[in-house]
Amino acid sequence: METKKLYFMDCHLAGRMYHDADEVWDDLKVGTILRLERDKDNRHDVNAVMVIYEKDGEEYKIGYIPRGENETLANFLEMGWDNIFECRICKINEEAHPEKQVHLTIKIKRNMNIQKEE
Repeated sequence: METKKLYFMDCHLAGRMYHDADEVWDDLKVGTILRLERDKDNRHDVNAVMVIYEKDGEEYKIGYIPRGENETLANFLEMGWDNIFECRICKINEEAHPEKQVHLTIKIKRNMNIQKEE
C-alpha cells in the first residue's frame, strides 16, 4: 500500500490568545485543515511560521508554530515548498492554558506528479 502522507511534526499552537483564534473558535475542531505561511517580517522570531484558518474566503491568523520548533519548517517554506505540507488540528483541550489548548500535526503530502517505478 502506498503511503499518501508522511508524519513531519506535532506541536502546540503558539500565540493563540494574541491573534484571531477567538473569532473562529467554534469552527476549530479536530481534523480542521490549516495553512502554514512564512512570516519573514516578524521581529520576535526570525523563523516565524504563521498558522492560518480560512473560512468563506477570509483568512484568520490563529497563531504560530512555536519558536524553537519552526526552523526546518520555515526553511522549507522559504524555498517554496509550502504546498507539500498538510497541517491539521489533532487535539483541543479547552481546559488548558491558551498556549496549550490547540495541538497540531503537520504531515508531508505525497507528490502526485512523481511516476512510480515498475
